[in-house]
Parts: sequence; structure tokens; C-alpha cells
Amino acid sequence: MRAVLAVFRHELRRIFTLRPVFSVFILAAAIYAVFYPQPYLTEALRNVPIVVVDRDGTSSSREMVRRLDATSDVSVALVLPDLPSAQRAVYERAVSGILLIPGNFERDLLHGRPSPVALYADASYFLIYQRIAGAVSAVARTLGAEVESARLVGAGVDPALAGAVVDPMPLTAVPLFNPQGGYATYLLPAAFILILQQLLLIGTGLLGTIPDPGPDPSRPKAGPLATVTGKYMACLVPAALILPFYLIALPYLYGIPRLGSPATVLLFALPFALAVNGLGLIASAVFRTPLAVQLATAAVGLPFFFLAGFSWPQESMPDAVRLVARLLPSTSAIDGLVRVAQLGAPLSEVAEPFLTLWALAGLYGAIAVALAARRDRSN
Repeated sequence: MRAVLAVFRHELRRIFTLRPVFSVFILAAAIYAVFYPQPYLTEALRNVPIVVVDRDGTSSSREMVRRLDATSDVSVALVLPDLPSAQRAVYERAVSGILLIPGNFERDLLHGRPSPVALYADASYFLIYQRIAGAVSAVARTLGAEVESARLVGAGVDPALAGAVVDPMPLTAVPLFNPQGGYATYLLPAAFILILQQLLLIGTGLLGTIPDPGPDPSRPKAGPLATVTGKYMACLVPAALILPFYLIALPYLYGIPRLGSPATVLLFALPFALAVNGLGLIASAVFRTPLAVQLATAAVGLPFFFLAGFSWPQESMPDAVRLVARLLPSTSAIDGLVRVAQLGAPLSEVAEPFLTLWALAGLYGAIAVALAARRDRSN
């Protein structure tokens, strides 16, 4: 036990005295927390510009354009007389879509005939396409229902019955856990966990590869198990500072929905920190130099992002890729922590990712002990 405590004190002192390690654990954590969420603070796209080609020029077509411009999703930037002019505006990136209202639009509506409108939206950016298509569809459905209801009332149908005939099954959509339908609410909780993994991984790897200036004769000699245990305990100290900051304080500061208790969140985060620290110790034993650790962790950062399962669903990944993803602490941590913190799930409902993280912590810890023993034998 004395050897473990000696390693712990020695590594803890190095964490706060070695400039590269301190910069990763503390300064980089603060910089990421301030700058990374900034592009997502507006939550959702608003007032996407489109152009309207109105070939009808009637009160009904103008009413549709007015209602579309009044939505929060779309802004009618231009009203042009022909389609080629509208296409040039799209190619110049002045607008992101074209709404074409055909001739005889109002006449067909009044005669009860279909009067389709054409929408050309930029699908190269799916969020923009979704906003434009959703706004135009909602306005078209509403206006069409009102016209049909007025026609039925004019034919002598009771207004209540006419409304039921036009819209027999009204839909009320209630977005759970993300009431504003924002991208930041979806992305940031998972991104914070990936940032934490990267910070802990790089910091632990640097700590294990930066050499000591000289041996300390007063420190008792520690075996591989005591050395790894002491390093685990030391790395948990900066983790105990940045984990609550990222998982509890930042969601509060940025207005992300929070239904889980802080105690449950931190309890779930414990095996995540242990697993990442174990992975960092393995990286330090394999790569041996600080530069190699930095290059290796930087290279795997983007694959870790895609394997996490929120930029591309895991259900659509090949089985071999999903197996590799399960070996990364961030995959189970994102699955469990998002459900615990944002959805308010108890630990009993996230038992699988919770136990997976403990298994990864044990596996990586055992590998780190084996590598430390091998290094001692080689020395």
C-alpha cells in the first residue's frame, strides 16, 4: 500500500507540474468548454432563404407566400418571374431553394381540383433541406385544408363537420427531451463525452511517456500492479475536476435538458474515466514518446467520432465495426450517460453500458499491468 501511495503522490505532483500534462487536463478542458459549443448555440436553423416563382399572381398564391415567409424556418428572400432566374439565384448560393407556384393555382383550388406546387430544395445540406421541405409542406397542408373546408361550408355542410372531413385525424407532435428540436441539445451531450475521452486519453498518455528528471531514492520500489494502481488513482484527480464540469455544469450553462441526478451521472462516469485512463496507460506503454502519443491520439479522434454512434446510427454499421466500437469507452458512455443525464433513466435501465464500461476498465487495467511487468523485465 505504501508503494501505491508513493506512486500516487509522485504522479499527482507530475500532473500539476508538467506543463504539457497540465495544459491538456486543465487548460484544454477549459478552452474546449468555451469555444466548442459556440457554433451550436442557436440550436436550430431559422429563416433559410428561398426564392418564389409565382406564375399565378392571385390572392391565394400571395397568401401562401405570405404564410411561408411568416414561418420561423423559411424566409422568402426573392420573388422572381421565371424559373431560370430562380435557378441562377440557387447556383449563386443566394438562396437554398425554389418554390414554384403554377398558373391556375387559385382556379384549381376553388374548383376542388388538385393544384400541386413544386419545391426544389438544396439537399446537399440535409438540415437546410429538412427545414425548407417541412415549412412548405406545413403551409401547403394548412392552406389546402382551409380552402377545402370553406368550399364545403359554402356547399351547405356544417362548419364543424367540414373541418372534421378535411382533417379527420389531427396530429399533435410533442418533442420529448428536446422541446426546441435543436441540434445542440442532440449533439453536445455526446460531443462532451468524446472531448472528455480525448482529453483523458492524451493527458494519461503524456503522463506515462514524459520521463522523470531522475529517480527518487526515498520512494519505495513499486511493482507493476502498484505502479498502475497509483497512476490510476492520480489520473482520477483531474478527472474528478473536469467530469462534473462537462457532464453537469456545462449542460446547465448551455441550457441542455437535464433530468438525471448529478450523483447518478457521476457514478456512471466513474468506470468511463477508469476505462479511458487504462487505455491511456496502454497508449503510453506502446508508443513510448510524447510526440507519438499525440500523433496517434489525434489520428484516432475522427474515427472515434464516427464509431460513437450519434453521427451515424450503430444499427446501420457492419457487425465488425460495431464490435470495434464496443471496445471504445466513449461508445457505451454516450449510450448510458445521455440516457441517465438527459432522459432521466435510472442505473437499472442502463445496466448493459454500465457493466460494459467496468469490463473495459478491468480489461485495459489488466493489459496495462501486463505491459508494465514486461517493461520491468526488459529493464
